[in-house]
Amino acid sequence: MKINGFENLGLSDVKEIFYNIDYEELFKHEVQNKEGELIDNGTFCVDTGIFTGRSPKDKYFVKQDPSQKFISWGKINRPITEELFNKLLQKARKQLSNSDIYVQDAYCGASLSSRKAVRFVTQVAWQAHFVKNMFIRPARSELANFSPDFVVYNACRCVNEDYEKDGLNSEVFVIFNVEKNIGVIGGTWYGGEMKKGIFSMMNYWLPLEGKFPMHCSANVGEKGDTALFFGLSGTGKTTLSTDERRKLIGDDEHGWDDEGVFNFEGGCYAKCINLDPASEPEIYAAIKRDALLENVVLRPDKSVDYADASKTENTRVSYPIYHIKNHEKTLKAPHPQNIIFLSADAFGILPPVSKLTKEQAMYYFLSGYTARIPGTERGITEPKSTFSACFGEPFMPHHPTVYAKLLSEKIDKHKVSAYLVNTGWMGGSYGVGKRMSIKATRACVNAILDGSIKDCEFENFEVFNLAIPRALDGVETQLLNPINAWADKEAYKEARKELAQRFIKNFKRYEDVPDGVKFSKFGPDLR
Repeated sequence: MKINGFENLGLSDVKEIFYNIDYEELFKHEVQNKEGELIDNGTFCVDTGIFTGRSPKDKYFVKQDPSQKFISWGKINRPITEELFNKLLQKARKQLSNSDIYVQDAYCGASLSSRKAVRFVTQVAWQAHFVKNMFIRPARSELANFSPDFVVYNACRCVNEDYEKDGLNSEVFVIFNVEKNIGVIGGTWYGGEMKKGIFSMMNYWLPLEGKFPMHCSANVGEKGDTALFFGLSGTGKTTLSTDERRKLIGDDEHGWDDEGVFNFEGGCYAKCINLDPASEPEIYAAIKRDALLENVVLRPDKSVDYADASKTENTRVSYPIYHIKNHEKTLKAPHPQNIIFLSADAFGILPPVSKLTKEQAMYYFLSGYTARIPGTERGITEPKSTFSACFGEPFMPHHPTVYAKLLSEKIDKHKVSAYLVNTGWMGGSYGVGKRMSIKATRACVNAILDGSIKDCEFENFEVFNLAIPRALDGVETQLLNPINAWADKEAYKEARKELAQRFIKNFKRYEDVPDGVKFSKFGPDLR
């Protein structure tokens, strides 16, 4: 099939072009190119090299008009000159020339009025496979006249040896030119850079159209009752939204416009560490032919040891969403009734479930709290609090309050209820207490989704001033107010005070922003 607009890619002497080839062809290329291994059930498995996660310090936007007026510059959104961008773009194009390439065209966004057409160019078959899994696959009839809104050059074999002279962080570069609608990846093989790169661009485009982009999973019940699950990596977005009684809309990235909620993607990207078929049967069953495993450890018999984190805690699998039996085929759903903020509190302080007022929802959305545990990142030897605004700040080009304002407007307009769910530890911090079981967390979520939580009697959770149920089916009563699960009550109070101080300190970043001042009083109070 002829590739519409191929001459605009700026590549020369390209040998063979593999354009949107099907899964079976991709599989043959992966095997012939020796890009990875097959596990015992026929799923292809790859290693992404020294980068087993994103490289956020190597991500840059070109600083130019008009986009520079909208981007919130700082540690997250770093500037790069147009001249340096052009230099690295040419380097990437040179790497991709004089070779076979894979061109994958896809859509981001299930809403026809909001979607973007994206073209990915790479030299690696499994990266084309990853794109095919993660984005929305056009019909063959749509490819004939496919016109990309944005192009991603994945030149993972290319590095920038001049990075020090260029004033960059390392030889790796993940760079975006908003005006030229081009992204370039060099030096890292991690597939998630493509996924999150386009997510960042959607987070730039949609607010300018008055639409709300979200780092959340979503599902919908038989009555059209949609639920959103916001949370950082490891908090349970994928696990909790995958529910045999509800249709999965998507597990990570969504938009919310005047018509309702829609998935940005056509696949899922689930964490595999300690994957257990008993507690996560849908995800486990999705790992089959056409799925793509990353950085897992294989036993001699080619079965996967999902408990082995010797390569990374961030073991992953991507798969097309139809591998989940109970998914919503349109990837869209009505306006949500419930929003759930997920935090994996490794300090054992937060309650399993709390009912939030609209103002508290804004506070916890802008805070975006979770806690990392030892082993998840190099150098972390004890639990570490993490605040990522909007539960996804690394992917938010605008200021966090831009997204908070959109959420506030949506909650008001559609009368949405909001809750905070702690999927972390109880009875003590990491290493002392135990993590909430998935069964207990699901009981909290089920009570929210079926509405039974509204019939509970609530009490005040001190310091944080959250409304928590006194009793809830499926959850041990002593866990609902976490002080009751600690043997040393005074130690709990001191740890609660320390966590509250972290929240208060983090929220000072908003003290010069009107919306920040407005919502700061709805967080913890140590007076």
